[in-house]
Amino acid sequence: MAQAASLQADVVIVGAGHAGVQLVSALAKHRYAGSILLISDETVLPYERPPLSKGYLKGTEKREALDFRDARYWTEGPTRLLLGTRVQSIDPGARTLQLDDGRQVAYGDLVWAAGGRARRLPVPGAELKGVHYIRSLEDANAILDAARDAKHAVIIGGGYIGLEAAASLRSLGLEVVVLEAAPRLLARVTSAPVSAYFKRLHEDNGVEIRLGALAEAVTGEAGKVTGVGLAGGARIRTDLLIAGIGLVPCVDVLEAAGCEVSDGVVVDAQFRTTLPHVHAIGDCTRWVSAHAGGPVRIESIPNATEHAQILAATLSGVAPPAPAVPWFWSDQYTVKFKTAGLMAGHDDMLLRGAVDGDAFSVGYLKDGRLVALDAVNSTPDFAQAKALIAQGLQVDPGRFRDPGVKLRDTVMA
Repeated sequence: MAQAASLQADVVIVGAGHAGVQLVSALAKHRYAGSILLISDETVLPYERPPLSKGYLKGTEKREALDFRDARYWTEGPTRLLLGTRVQSIDPGARTLQLDDGRQVAYGDLVWAAGGRARRLPVPGAELKGVHYIRSLEDANAILDAARDAKHAVIIGGGYIGLEAAASLRSLGLEVVVLEAAPRLLARVTSAPVSAYFKRLHEDNGVEIRLGALAEAVTGEAGKVTGVGLAGGARIRTDLLIAGIGLVPCVDVLEAAGCEVSDGVVVDAQFRTTLPHVHAIGDCTRWVSAHAGGPVRIESIPNATEHAQILAATLSGVAPPAPAVPWFWSDQYTVKFKTAGLMAGHDDMLLRGAVDGDAFSVGYLKDGRLVALDAVNSTPDFAQAKALIAQGLQVDPGRFRDPGVKLRDTVMA
């Protein structure tokens, strides 16, 4: 006879990151009447992750400001929270989870919101003390502890996380080198003019940028990192190394249960997986975005929020909100960088303003319609671009390039 479940809930959510916590809030907004259980593998209350590479690492944002909710909410509210608990397996036929502490959980609907883990550096010496990643509060605290005694930092990866960490460590007084294997920074997410702008920004703030730099080994003494060896034989000394080379979706348990996985959990428009009564949201999901033209996995807070809102409406039996335009942001030094839409597949690019000025935007068009926009210190352009992208409107290229014309007034009649 199968073991009786020691816990049960109508909705069980695995993962207490942004997607999971936003689902709890959205279900409450819809006055969902069922029971909810939120499972976290961390031992601290659910918290926001974006500040970890920005304000928290710089010391301008305090620990208590990170928490989504205070302890009272989780102890007295309608949602039960399990901390420090991992899901070992899923039995989709019985609708049960097996936890690492031996308990079993029965669910009506299971929501996998486990996000991802930082991709580990695949080179010799990556296990040395002084090699860090930024995904959790524990990671950020370890970097802060190491930075107190460090003088030199190397960051492998010139994406959002790597550049935000570079700006934060410079504010703490460290000498910083960024190693990027690609020929330009932010190559996966933006165009060459924006990449060049951020290279100048970091160099103007004292960061050394090395492009086309492939790390082959981490070197050390007495078990602690002392340098990074590059392809070609160069070596850079460091006493603190951060690898920001991407995220690996946490989908192993789902895959072992028979769920379809392809660079994330495959879900439909209602975030249903291929397993019955099992849903997935957030960074770990590959879904059909109305703005991507096909399946895509998006790592962003707005994306996680949208997933949670749509799924909460579905579980509550109400009409879900319309799909939103994807957007992203990054804070580096005093620069606010925001992106609306997805630039993949664009066939034209329009510069709005001067890249050597204090503010500019770059628009990405497909068949004359605005599909994405990068805004550097240009919040009005960003806000108006989201509306234009959502409506699929064509813009006049000449008027678009003129920063004196409001973006909404560049629409073609």
